[in-house]
Amino acid sequence: MTLLSIQPPAGIVKNGTELQQANAWNDGNLVRWNEGSLQPVGGWRARTTVALTGKCRNIIAYLDNDGDRRTVAGTHSKLFFIAEDGTLSDITPSGFTAGTADANQNLGYGGGTWNLSTWNTPRPDTGSYAPATTWSLDTFGQFVIGCSTSDGKLYQWENNPSVVAAVLSNAPVSNTAVVVTEERFVVALGAGGVGNKVAFSDQEDSNLWTPAATNQAGSFTLATNGNLILGRRLRGETLLLTDIDAHVMRFIGPPLVFGFSQVGTGCGAISANACVVADGSAIWMGRNGFFTYNGSVKSLRSAVGDFLFENMNLDQRSKVSGVLNSNFAEVIWFYPSKGSNENDSYVSYNYREGHWQIGSLTRLAGFDSGAFVYPNYVDADGIVFEHEAGYAYDTDTEIFVESGPIEIGNGDRYMVAKSLISDESAAGAVTATFKTKNYPTASETTHGPFTLTSTPTSVRFTGRQVNMRVTGVENASWRVGNMRLDVVPGGRR
Repeated sequence: MTLLSIQPPAGIVKNGTELQQANAWNDGNLVRWNEGSLQPVGGWRARTTVALTGKCRNIIAYLDNDGDRRTVAGTHSKLFFIAEDGTLSDITPSGFTAGTADANQNLGYGGGTWNLSTWNTPRPDTGSYAPATTWSLDTFGQFVIGCSTSDGKLYQWENNPSVVAAVLSNAPVSNTAVVVTEERFVVALGAGGVGNKVAFSDQEDSNLWTPAATNQAGSFTLATNGNLILGRRLRGETLLLTDIDAHVMRFIGPPLVFGFSQVGTGCGAISANACVVADGSAIWMGRNGFFTYNGSVKSLRSAVGDFLFENMNLDQRSKVSGVLNSNFAEVIWFYPSKGSNENDSYVSYNYREGHWQIGSLTRLAGFDSGAFVYPNYVDADGIVFEHEAGYAYDTDTEIFVESGPIEIGNGDRYMVAKSLISDESAAGAVTATFKTKNYPTASETTHGPFTLTSTPTSVRFTGRQVNMRVTGVENASWRVGNMRLDVVPGGRR
C-alpha cells in the first residue's frame, strides 16, 4: 500500500494560472485554518429583530463607567443606540444631514470636463466620484464621538437613550472623519472642508477647539495631495490615512502639541473603514493591495489579491469595511463583488499564521468580541447578528474548500486511487469530492462525494492530477487534518 498525502498548506491561493495554484487550496467559503486544521467558520444568529433604518456603515461596542454594554451604529441616514437586549433607540442628532446609500461614479453628462469626448461614448476615469456615506465612530472616555461624511459635524453621545447625540460646540464643520488619540484629544480630519487639514481639541475637552496659550487645541495642514479619510489610534501615535498616502501624529507637548510626519506613499486606504488595528499594528486595504503599519509602512503580500480586485465592484469601493476577529487572529474585509452594489463577499487575513481566506457573506459593518461575547456584524437589511455562535447558517449556504491541481501521477504514468484515509474529528460531517484529469486543459471527471468516516473510504479513480473538494454539513463542528490516498501505479496515457 502506497499512501499519498493530500494536505495543501493553510489558506487560499487565488493568484495566477491553474498550475500556479497547484498543491494549494484555491477556492472556499466559510472555512478557516486554525492551529493546523481545516474547520468551518462559526455560524450566526440574530441579535436584533427590528431593522436599522438606512445602510449601516459603522458600528461600535463599548462598556460605560457602570459596566453596561453599549452599541452605537451609524447608517447613511441615522444614528442608533442598540441596547443589550437588541432594542433600538434613534439618537440621530437634530439637524443631521442624511447621505446616500450608494456611491456614484459620475462618468456621464456633467461628470467630466466639457468637450472631453463624443456623445454616447464611454468616458475615461475623469468623472467625479461621490462615495457612499460612511461614519467614523470612536470612544472618548465612556462617550461616543462620531462624524458622518454627509454631514461633516462632530457629535458626542453621552449614553442616555432618550437624548440624541449633540454637536460638539466650537468644533470645525465639513469634516470627513474623527479619531480620538491615546492622550484623549478629539481630532477632526479634513477639518473645515480642507482635505489635508487636521484640527484637534484641547486635551480632555471635546468642546474646546480655539487655540490659546492656556490650552493645547490646534491644527496642522499635511504636506500631501491626498484627502484624509480615516485615523486609527495606536501605541504612542495616531495613524492618519489619506486616499493616497499615510501619516502619523505623535504627541510632543506644548507649544506644537503634535508632530506630524509622512510614513508611506502609494498606500492610501480604499475606504473610510478599511483599516483595522490588530496586536498593535494597523492593517488596511488599499486601491490595489494591502498594507501594514507598525513603525513603518510595509506592503502586505496577498495570495488572493488578483482575484479580489478583479472581482470587486470598484464603483462601490467606499463601502469596503474591515472587521477584527481577534479570537481567530483574522482581519475580515467585506466588499461588493461585481454585479452587486452592496457588500456580499469577504476576504480575510490570518495575521498570526499569514494566510488568506475568501467567501460570500452579506455584511456591511461589524465589531470584534470584547464588550460582547461574540463578534457582531450587520447585514444589508439592517439586522445585527452575533457571529461565531454555533454552526447554523443561512439555508442556501455552502461550506467548502477546493484545491488546485495536485499531482498524483508519476511522469507520464497515471495513478489509481483505491481508498481515502481521512483525519477528521466528526465522522459523517464532511464529504470529499475528487475531480481528475490528465493535464490542465483536459476534460474533467468528478468522483464522489464520499462521506468521510473513521475507516478507509473506497474511492476508485485514476488520473495524473486531482482537485479535491471538502464540503461540510450545517450545524456541525468538525476538523479535518491530513488526507491520504491509497494509490497504485497505473499505465501510460
